[in-house]
Amino acid sequence: MTFDTELVGKIGSIALINREYNDLNYNIFARISKELRPGYIWVTSGATEIGRLDFIKRNGYELKGNREDVKTDYAAQGQSVLMNTYREFIDPKYSVRQILVEHKHFNDASNREHLKNMLLRCKDQNAIPIINYNDAVSYEENRKLEIQELKSKSCKVVECVDNDETASQIALLVKAKTLLILSCMDGIYHDIKDENSLISEISGADLYELIENVSACQKLCSGASREGANGAKAKLEYIKEPLMQGTTVIIANSKYSIKNILDGTVPRTYIGVR
Repeated sequence: MTFDTELVGKIGSIALINREYNDLNYNIFARISKELRPGYIWVTSGATEIGRLDFIKRNGYELKGNREDVKTDYAAQGQSVLMNTYREFIDPKYSVRQILVEHKHFNDASNREHLKNMLLRCKDQNAIPIINYNDAVSYEENRKLEIQELKSKSCKVVECVDNDETASQIALLVKAKTLLILSCMDGIYHDIKDENSLISEISGADLYELIENVSACQKLCSGASREGANGAKAKLEYIKEPLMQGTTVIIANSKYSIKNILDGTVPRTYIGVR
C-alpha cells in the first residue's frame, strides 16, 4: 500500500500547558518541534488556552462577558503565541506554515482538493504545516446552522468539533501512513482509573475485524480531559475512517519523543491491521 504523507500528528491543549506555572510547557514545545520535519503535518490545539494565559500575564485579569466572544478574543491572541513558539524551536532550515481550517474546508469537494494539494506541496517545498481549527472566526451559532444545513443535503458531514476530528480528517485527506495523537495519557485504557490497564494494541486480521475491535474498546471509554473535549470514545470514532484507508493510528503521551513512540519503545496504544 502506498501513502502520500508519512505522518499526521496532533497534540492536545492540556499537553502544551504547564499548570504548575500557568504558562506554556516549553519543554514539550521544544522537544516536539525539534522532531518535526518536511513530510510531517502537525495539528495543534492550544490557541484559546494559551491566549487566555497570555492575556492574564499582560493584564492581570481574565476576560468577562459572552462565552463565545471571550473564546474568540483568546483564540485570536493565542494563535500568534502558538505559532511563534513552534517557529522558535523548529529547525530554522525548515519553513513553517500556519493553516487555519474550519468545517467548510472538509465538506466541499473543491475546498478539500485545494487544502490537500497545498498540504502535499509542503514536503517538496521544505515546509512544515501547522494546523489548527480557526476558533477566532468560528461563531458557534453560525457553525451549528451551517452544519444543520449540510446534514439536510448529505448523510456524511465533517463537523470538526475538536482537533482529534480535524487530525483524523487531515490524515484521511492526505492518505497518511501514520496518524499520531498525543495527549496527557499513555493511550487507551481498559479502566481509566487503573494505570496498569493500558491497551497496548487494538488490531484485527483485516480492516473489518479491526473496526469491530475499535468499537468494542469504545465501550470502555468515558469522560474527557477538559470541558469541551469529547474524550477517548470520540477519538476512537474519528479514527475509523483513516483506519479504513490503511492508516496506522498511535495514541500516546506527549511526554515521550515522537521517535520512541513510533518505534514502540515507550507505552502507547497501537491501532492497525495485524
